[in-house]
Amino acid sequence: MSWTRLIRFVAKDTKTYYGNAILPPGTTDIGKARSANIINGSPWSSNYIVTDRIAEITHLLPPIALADCTTLRCLGLNYRAHAVESNLPIPKSPILFYKPGTALAAPFSDIPVPFMAQEHDGLDYECELVVVIGRDAKDVSEEEALDYVAGYCVGNDVSHRAWQIELGGGQWSLGKGFDGWAPLGPGIVSTALIPDPSKLRIQTRVNGETMQDSNTKDLIFGVKETLSFLSGGTTLRAGDVIFTGTPQGVGMGRNPKLWLKDGDFVEVELEGVGTCGNKVVFEKGKAKL
Repeated sequence: MSWTRLIRFVAKDTKTYYGNAILPPGTTDIGKARSANIINGSPWSSNYIVTDRIAEITHLLPPIALADCTTLRCLGLNYRAHAVESNLPIPKSPILFYKPGTALAAPFSDIPVPFMAQEHDGLDYECELVVVIGRDAKDVSEEEALDYVAGYCVGNDVSHRAWQIELGGGQWSLGKGFDGWAPLGPGIVSTALIPDPSKLRIQTRVNGETMQDSNTKDLIFGVKETLSFLSGGTTLRAGDVIFTGTPQGVGMGRNPKLWLKDGDFVEVELEGVGTCGNKVVFEKGKAKL
C-alpha cells in the first residue's frame, strides 16, 4: 500500500512520525485530519510500509523533514496575470531562485518577521502550488516528467519586496529566504489522487478576506515544463520541493499596495490538498548590534 496523503506529525505519545492522513468524511483538507496510519521507513525510499497502526495527531509538522529535503527551488513570475499586474513581460524561460532549508516551516506555524524585515514596508504573501519530487530526476523529458513527482502541496512564498528588489542588490533569495518563510503542507497529496496539476483552484486569504483566487491553468510553465527545465544537467533529489510561482493579487500589485502587518493571519489554499494558516509575528525587543 502506497501513501496517498503524506503528513509528518507529532503524536500524542510525543514522538514524530511520517503518516498517511485519515480524513474525516466529506473533506479533502489534510489539515482537518486527526489521526494517521504510521509509516515505517522513509517515504522517499522504495521500501517504506504504511502500517495498520493508527496514531492521534497532536500537531502537524512540515510534511518533509529538513533532512529529507536537499533543495527548495522556486519560480518567479510564472502566472500570466501576475506578470501583467507586475508590468513585466511574459518570461521566455523559468525564473529560478532558491530558499534555504531554514525557511521550511509547518502549515500552521507563525511567520516570524526579523528586525531587518521590519525596518521597511514590503511584507507580502504568495500562494503557490508546490511540487515534491518522488525519485531522483536528471535530464528528464516533459513527457516523462510527472513520473518523477511524488505529489503536491500548497505553500506560501513569504516575501519582502524591499529586500527582494531594492535593498538586496536584486538577489531575490535574500528577500524571500528568512527563517520560517516557506510554510507548506498541510500534507502532500500523491499523484494517484491528483494526476493532473494543471487545473487546480488556488487562493490566499488575509484575515478572512480573499486576496488571490486563481487556477493553475494560468501557469506559464506547467509542472512538466518546469521539471524538464530544472533537471537539465542537474539532479532533482527525492524529497526536493519546487514552489511554482504565484498568481495575481499579491500585495505589491495592488493600488494602494497592501503589506502584511504584525498579527495578520494568512491562509493559502489549494484544491484537493487543503489550507495552511499562519500568523504574522514580528520579532519583539531590541535588535542585536
